[in-house]
Amino acid sequence: MRALTRATLAIFVVIGLTLTGCSTDPATDAGFVSGDGSITILPPDQRQVAPNASGVDLAGKTLELADFAGQIVVLNVWASWCAPCRAEAGALEEVAKQFENQGVQFIGLNTRDSNAAARAFIRKFDVTYPSLVDTDGRIQLLFNDSLPPQAIPSTIVIDQKGRVAARALGVVTAATLRAMIEPLREESGRANG
Repeated sequence: MRALTRATLAIFVVIGLTLTGCSTDPATDAGFVSGDGSITILPPDQRQVAPNASGVDLAGKTLELADFAGQIVVLNVWASWCAPCRAEAGALEEVAKQFENQGVQFIGLNTRDSNAAARAFIRKFDVTYPSLVDTDGRIQLLFNDSLPPQAIPSTIVIDQKGRVAARALGVVTAATLRAMIEPLREESGRANG
């Protein structure tokens, strides 16, 4: 088991060193930084309860994290104008479909975007999971006490107990997403088995 943990850590280090994040125009930066590709995974005893973020999604429906209690939630912060967000869209959708109906829910968090541009992005990249609208960054700020999404794109993974378990700053690949999700599924299996 320890060898698997070391191997997983080695994969994250390699992925972290090779990924790059989204750079924005300094005039519109509003406190965001480019993702450096870093991945942070917290052991269970260091995880904090995720805020019950809620809002309206791009389809006009009210959505809150509490709706997915008992599931792993993958929350991806994105914007239509962000080139790395476009680059990772396929990987997010691939893994969302892979884990569909398996206790893993993907949710987008669209930021600093018009609804029209965000909807066009969703259509172009065939994104099937819901995306909350966070035009003013209010939802992102709720995560400041745990692992804040400090870049666009950023991905936060919340475990089945509603705690922030992992964060990636910058582009994620399908392999990275699986490596962030699978240990949480295993934790759940150990807890239930």
